[in-house]
Amino acid sequence: MSLIESIIARAQSNRQRIVLPESFEERTITAADRALADGLADIILIGNREKVLAYAASLGLTHIAEAIIIDPATSEKTEEYAQLLFQLRQAKGMTLEKAREVVLNPLYFGCLIIKSGDADGQISGALSTTGETLRPALQIIKCAPGITCVSGAMLLITQTPQYGEEGVLVVGDVAVTPMPDANQLAQIAVCTAQTAKSVAGFEDPRVAMLSFSTKGSASHEVVEKVVEATARAKELNPALKIDGELQADAALVPTVGLKKAPGSEIAGKANVLVFPCLEVGNIAYKLVQRLGQADAIGPILQGIARPVNDLSRGCSVDDIYKMIAITACQAMDA
Repeated sequence: MSLIESIIARAQSNRQRIVLPESFEERTITAADRALADGLADIILIGNREKVLAYAASLGLTHIAEAIIIDPATSEKTEEYAQLLFQLRQAKGMTLEKAREVVLNPLYFGCLIIKSGDADGQISGALSTTGETLRPALQIIKCAPGITCVSGAMLLITQTPQYGEEGVLVVGDVAVTPMPDANQLAQIAVCTAQTAKSVAGFEDPRVAMLSFSTKGSASHEVVEKVVEATARAKELNPALKIDGELQADAALVPTVGLKKAPGSEIAGKANVLVFPCLEVGNIAYKLVQRLGQADAIGPILQGIARPVNDLSRGCSVDDIYKMIAITACQAMDA
């Protein structure tokens, strides 16, 4: 069974309630129909029920009636959600009148459903920007306990089974925080290890904090940041298997790891890689994807108290379907 097949099977075995607020986007509603047909998740769509069903019928979709379809304009929960939004944001200047207006936005309404315990995760971005996806999530759902920054992980399915977990690596941050400080980098490490468990199914995440130096082979302030981040990550999660600073070859290749970092339980055995900054992470995964012909799945947003994921506006139906499964797996452990 491939990794994505395993993710889908886990989602089907423990169905989560996933909100898709962009109900009138063709790829999204098509993926929702497929997810319902396959029992992948319980789908919640935001919009007028008659209009959503008519749109689905025009596309030849046959399972959308099985979704929960909620119209913020008429829902009996809308006032309750507006009151909740007001309570959450009044210190930031939100008035009740403004909350009643904002709650009609499907992305905000979806996050309020999750905050109230009526859903488990949300996916948007086929129509919306990353900022539009993240803003309501951070204002309403907020970060997970002990976490102050959001980051993005990527699943890399390579053609080199001798590395990582049978060729699978989980890497971060590749999407959100451009220049993390040591504390943020430590949080990214903890969150990426959790993503490796909940999404990739790794029983034993082994985290390498990457740098251009291995165990003091070079001296620089960016190396010192990685060393400090490694120590802070151990404080955040004492059970976490983590080591750094390590060069990429020392992290992945047993013979190199033994030579450069003797005695390390991670060197040569890492299956989770944490990059020192977003620039490095984004460049590295795209090089592996293109030159190494690896499959790259993600980015998967992490650090939010309940999963909210962002799609590329160029995404396919299959991308959205997979992200529904991934979000469901995240929700099981959130």
